[in-house]
Amino acid sequence: MDVTPRRARSLAEFGELGGKMFVGAEIGASIASYRPRDTDVVITPFAKCGTTWLQQIFHTLRTRGDMDFDDISRVVPWIETAMAVGVDLNAPQRAEPRGFKSHLPYTALPRGPRYIVALRDPRDALVSFYRFMEGWFLEPGAVSLEEMVRMRLATSNDQDGYWRHLNSWWAERDNPRVLILSYEHMTADPEGTIRKVAAFCGIPLDDALLALTLERSSLAYMLAHKDRFDDAMMRRASEVRCNLPPGGDSAKVRKGGASGRQELSAELVAEIDAKWAELTAPAGGFPDYAALEAALRART
Repeated sequence: MDVTPRRARSLAEFGELGGKMFVGAEIGASIASYRPRDTDVVITPFAKCGTTWLQQIFHTLRTRGDMDFDDISRVVPWIETAMAVGVDLNAPQRAEPRGFKSHLPYTALPRGPRYIVALRDPRDALVSFYRFMEGWFLEPGAVSLEEMVRMRLATSNDQDGYWRHLNSWWAERDNPRVLILSYEHMTADPEGTIRKVAAFCGIPLDDALLALTLERSSLAYMLAHKDRFDDAMMRRASEVRCNLPPGGDSAKVRKGGASGRQELSAELVAEIDAKWAELTAPAGGFPDYAALEAALRART
């Protein structure tokens, strides 16, 4: 039997690897192990919608610039994967308030903490997810962007899919313990984003801390230190569980911005728009993401 490490070369193999890496019972046990405090902050966008960026903003604010970590999710732990990587969610953290990462909808998270969510155009999130998996779980070139997007759309009715996640958090937009941002507005106004996060988390913000956080959460700075933002703990676990080649490209900080509209075919864009019309327009009343994002900016 060939046990040579290898990445997925088809969507079927990709699904098999995902099943080895993300085990439902283990995820449930991880979530159940978390003992929330009302001062906690849970950063919980959907995948590829600004989570790592917000982790870095939050951790910089509460520590005044700590970078002494090998993985941002070691100091701002990922709730769902705590068991998989051997992290004690209730262990002391480096500073207050405690912070955590998640990708869960509002309905699946324990009550008590404050929650920060960033929304992102689904087209850009889908393309970013594909690029993230290439070179880590997927053999580059083996699965096309179109195949991956169609697979993600096929599972979009799932409770943990993009549209259900967005709907669950948008329903909480008036909840004072929920801060909803957009990736697009974060990009356009990083200073305003930092001010909102600091105020929401109860972290005093002076000019020096604002300048430091702007610097250390910038794309240039995070690219220069991208080894701190490449899911190192999960990558090591995946190499054992999934027999992936060591040292895969799990970098989360890439070029940022919006590429979905340029990289996706008109047919795929239409299918994504149709999924929005089916699952999100009835719940939120917005015909597309752009309309919802404009309304969110007006609110904030």
